[in-house]
Amino acid sequence: MLGFYENFPANVHRRDVFTSSLSGRALQQKLIQIFQKVNGKNLSFLEVGSPSVPNCTVIFEWGIADVGGFTYIDEVEAKKMLDISAQERLKVLDLFCGIRYYKNAATKKTPLRFDYYMMRVGFGENHRVEFQVFHERGPRYISPDELVNFLVVKVNAASARKTLKPEESS
Repeated sequence: MLGFYENFPANVHRRDVFTSSLSGRALQQKLIQIFQKVNGKNLSFLEVGSPSVPNCTVIFEWGIADVGGFTYIDEVEAKKMLDISAQERLKVLDLFCGIRYYKNAATKKTPLRFDYYMMRVGFGENHRVEFQVFHERGPRYISPDELVNFLVVKVNAASARKTLKPEESS
């Protein structure tokens, strides 16, 4: 089933719950567009989180679960996902996120160790959205908190008004 990874880890390293002003379907489409837009782009570490490595570039590689594996979200895959989400509301989006780091020197870029994350975005009732993050391996230059915050900032920036707000605890 597209978007669902059967072997997603039960014990996650980060869980955040938000309330969305968008419907689940509209939020899914916005997230898919963001994943496709940031894939393969050189970003400054400051755009993503608190730099633990100075003069570092970050490159994301997002993939969506598809038949027991993950497919890189390029333009074709993004269009396919957008078409599917327009037809049916998905309950979850399971994602793989590879994060490449490059130390920028005056004359060359030096690759550093990569981080590998798995993320589940669950879409519940009453516009409730839950992000679950599992750090598979790597140095954690970007923490699970920063990864979620990066996505929340991107979603909110791509909207006319604040779309994702942290859920108030009772």
